[in-house]
Amino acid sequence: MQTIERNQAFELASPFPYVLATVLTPDGRPNAIGLGWWTFTSWEPLHLAISVGHKKFSHECLEHSGEFVLNFPSAGMARGAWLCGTKSGRGMDKLVEGDLATLPSTVVKPPTLADATVAYEVKVHTKVPTGDHTLYLGEVVAIRGNPELPAHLYSIHYKRLIALGADGSADWDLTHRG
Repeated sequence: MQTIERNQAFELASPFPYVLATVLTPDGRPNAIGLGWWTFTSWEPLHLAISVGHKKFSHECLEHSGEFVLNFPSAGMARGAWLCGTKSGRGMDKLVEGDLATLPSTVVKPPTLADATVAYEVKVHTKVPTGDHTLYLGEVVAIRGNPELPAHLYSIHYKRLIALGADGSADWDLTHRG
């Protein structure tokens, strides 16, 4: 074992499940941010957390609305998912540009991505500043999914996306990379 740099450690620890959090902008438009930093924090009741950089437009959106949908993008969403993780929604509609279809959520106001493998609707109850990010902790208030789309996206240290399925299938050669 030897000391290594942070970026090398992140790459060696890859892949990380890649998610898209849908939020509403302060003026009510839907927006999505690509994230690798999320986790479950409680089973009963079910809670989860996401970490969003203070300078991100989605941080401003979360501060305004206090709710989001955590979408696990399916393999077919790779192009749009990559766009959501590499562009700002401040000056563009990432959902339109990324060809990401939405449908109304069942409890929260931000939309759900129609082709996600799983979508958790979340109401934020706690915000924790952590250096240059804020950790948003919330209760899952609804869950939906597409069992026919079992493969979702994973990030190799934000350099490329791969698809892994719950059945063990893998697509290591997605064309949507940084």
